[in-house]
Amino acid sequence: MTTTSPQRSDADQGVDLRAPVQGGLATSEAFAAALRGEPCRVLGMGGDAGPALLPARRWTADADDSDHALLRRCCGATVDIGCGPGRLTHALLSLGIKALGIDVVDTAVQLTRERGAMALQRDIFADLPGEGRWRTALLADGNIGIGGDPVRLLRRASAVVTPGGRIIVDLAAPGGPIRVHRVVLEVAGRRTRSFPWAVVPADQLELLAEQTALRILELVDHDGRWFATLQRGGSS
Repeated sequence: MTTTSPQRSDADQGVDLRAPVQGGLATSEAFAAALRGEPCRVLGMGGDAGPALLPARRWTADADDSDHALLRRCCGATVDIGCGPGRLTHALLSLGIKALGIDVVDTAVQLTRERGAMALQRDIFADLPGEGRWRTALLADGNIGIGGDPVRLLRRASAVVTPGGRIIVDLAAPGGPIRVHRVVLEVAGRRTRSFPWAVVPADQLELLAEQTALRILELVDHDGRWFATLQRGGSS
């Protein structure tokens, strides 16, 4: 999950993310609303700039040059974890790469299918088709943060790919430790319950690789977008 430029108001000061949920907005509902074009604020990511917006316009647009630089690292059949509305799943198909998108948000899956790509409503920690046989797992757009535990997530992604398979990961710019935030989404004044989300700076990747027995093949700064190629041990 990435965000757009922060927007601040006086009401953002001292926001208590532990306060009771108003209106009982489910996290999946908040993401679905954002994909439909409704402004969705992200609270709890820290920093002095205040809440930001989910970049739904970027997610629903076509893949750009930066995305293609990332996707060129995918090798063989690829599972796009947290595919959103299918921007990258569809782009992989256009590059001649077999791809499957997975997402927990039904609207995201529907939008991916409308692009002509394959997608399933599935949690990465649930059973997936082709377990252990995918050549590449893709964690783009900050999705290394899913669940707030990048070590657990990378170990899971490693189990999904074949021995010698790749994991392509978007990262935050270097600087600071790995941070785990309690995030709340807000749409039209209604808030979700808080959920954990991790932010992994590029210079913390070596530590993660050691903890997950993954090999770093490449770490790239593409015009300010940091991403890496990791490899599972063994041979495919």
